[in-house]
Amino acid sequence: MKLLSSSFVLSVTLSLLTSCEGTAQLPDFNNPIGGPSSQIITQSDMVDGLKEALNVGIQNAVTEASKTNGFLNDSKLRIPFPPEATKVENKMRQLGLSTQADQFVETLNAAASEASKKAAPIFVDAITRMTIQDAQGILTSDNHEAATEYLEQQTRSQLYNAFKPDVHEAIESVGVTSAWEPIVTKYNALPLTEDVNPDLDDYVTQKTLDGLFLLVAQEEKKIRENPEARVTDLLKKVFGNI
Repeated sequence: MKLLSSSFVLSVTLSLLTSCEGTAQLPDFNNPIGGPSSQIITQSDMVDGLKEALNVGIQNAVTEASKTNGFLNDSKLRIPFPPEATKVENKMRQLGLSTQADQFVETLNAAASEASKKAAPIFVDAITRMTIQDAQGILTSDNHEAATEYLEQQTRSQLYNAFKPDVHEAIESVGVTSAWEPIVTKYNALPLTEDVNPDLDDYVTQKTLDGLFLLVAQEEKKIRENPEARVTDLLKKVFGNI
């Protein structure tokens, strides 16, 4: 009887292993994803679901950031004078040149919004390198911005290099340089002042990326916490069973 039982167990085990081959289903020990009645989430589902969540977040973030005054009118995104140039701004306002200072800030933010229009393909290409191990850790994390943080850690430097030419083009097209040069020239001509010459391309690129990652994080949080934000069947399946 013991021999029969062992053979039966072995047969069933081999059958299960064979039937599961190629599906890469995650073991459901203690229901690590979802409750007792949840759907089984395969490794492929996890990776595809996270990529889709990031894609949705990126598209929504780019739409928000690239609209007219998308950066300027959002206090969390608004780009101020470069830190090393705040003394220039202060001096301008003391001299009654607040209008010119405000116009310069407007051009910085217009450049960020303009450059954001080209961000989506760069971001989408960057998420293709996510591994199964990355996806499992991100999906089960208590941090509701984990996917965005992973994306930023893995891709920020590459995105910066790819995005900077677009920012430079936007800076030129909206007149940041033409607005800045007369300001800094007048300031640097003042006696007893140290010359100021910030790298505007670098500054606007960094601030634009900061803003876009912030918006993507907000979108990820919505998808994790709000069922209505899960706009596809895959998002509902994956994030509805966490």
